[in-house]
Amino acid sequence: MRSPALRHVLTHLITPLLMCIGMGLAYMGAFVTPEPHHLPVAVVGTTPQAKVFAQSVKDTAGDKLDVRTVATRADAVGLLKSRAVTGAYVPSAHTPELLVASAASDMGATAVEKVFTPVAAKEGVPLKVTDVAAPVADDPTGQGLFFLLIALSIGSYASVAALGAAGAGLAMRVRALLVLGVSAVVSGIGALLAGPVFHLAHHDLAGVWGMAWLYSAGILFIGVGLHTFLKRWTTLTMMVLFVMLNFTSSGGLFRPELQNGFFGTLHAFWNGAGFVEGIRSLLYFGDDGLARNVWTLVVWLLVGLVVTGIAALYERPRKARHAAGHGEPAAQTAAVPIPARPAEQEAAEEIEEEVEETVGV
Repeated sequence: MRSPALRHVLTHLITPLLMCIGMGLAYMGAFVTPEPHHLPVAVVGTTPQAKVFAQSVKDTAGDKLDVRTVATRADAVGLLKSRAVTGAYVPSAHTPELLVASAASDMGATAVEKVFTPVAAKEGVPLKVTDVAAPVADDPTGQGLFFLLIALSIGSYASVAALGAAGAGLAMRVRALLVLGVSAVVSGIGALLAGPVFHLAHHDLAGVWGMAWLYSAGILFIGVGLHTFLKRWTTLTMMVLFVMLNFTSSGGLFRPELQNGFFGTLHAFWNGAGFVEGIRSLLYFGDDGLARNVWTLVVWLLVGLVVTGIAALYERPRKARHAAGHGEPAAQTAAVPIPARPAEQEAAEEIEEEVEETVGV
C-alpha cells in the first residue's frame, strides 16, 4: 500500500472490527435465545402419586429439566437457598404452590413459573408463587449486581492502557504498586455504587468491597503483564477475556442452565461468575458457596501475579540493553537538549492511540 497514513489507519481498524464480530457472537450467542438446559427443579412429596407426577413432568420436558423429589417443603426451601434447584413445586388439589428464589436469578424464577403454571391450570386452580429469597426492593430484578460487574470491569481493563502503555517506562514493581492503588480505587467506587448510591447491598458492604478488589486486581495484573508481550493488541485481548467471555458467562442475567453448554461451562470458573455469585452468596444466601467463589477470584489474582512476574523477568534484560545502548555523557546531556528520535515519537503516538482506543471502548 503506497500511503503510509492510510495503511496506519486500516491497521488500527482491525481491532474495532474484530471487537464488533466478537461482541456480536458472544452477546447474541449467550443472550438472544435463552432455553432451559437441565434446569434443576424439585417436586415436594414422597407418595407414589408425587413420584409419578415428577416423572411425567420430566418426560414432558425432556432435557430441559432435571426433576427430583424431596420429602418436605422445608427440604425444598433448603435446596433453593443453596441454589441446588431453581424452583420447587408443591402439589395440591386446591392450592398448588411454586417456590422460587429470585435473588439467585430472576430469569430462572420466571422460567420455572412458565413450566408449572400450565400444570396448575390443568387442575383448574391458580398457582401460588412464593419467593423464599427475594432481592432488596432497591434492586427488584436482582440484576443490579450484573451492572456493578460491568462498572468494575470497565474501570479495571480501561486502566490497563494507562498502566501498561503510558507506564511502560516505569519499572514493573512501580506498575505493580500502581495496580494495587488503582484496584483499591475501582473497588471503592464499586462499594459506593453498591451501598450508599444505589443501595444494592444493605449489609456486608466491606465484604462487597473485598470481593470487588480481588476481581479488579486480578484483571489489572493480568492486563499489565500481558501488555509487555501483546502491546496494542492487549485491548482486544482484554475485551475477549473480560467482556465477551466474562459478562456472558457471569450469570448476572441468565443462569448457566438457561444458556448453551459453552457459557454454562465458563460459569463454573470464570472470574465474573465468581464475583456475581459470591456477592449473591454474601447478600442473600447466608454465605452459602461464598468460599468457593472467593477462591475463584483468588486464583485469577494469582494468575495475574504470575503473568506480571514473567513480564518483569522478560523486561529486565531488555531494559538493561536499552540503557547501555543509549548512554550519553552527563555533561553533554545537560548542555545540549537531544531532540526526540522518530522512533520515540512513534512510540509516544502509539501509546496515546492505545489509551484513546481502550477508553473509547
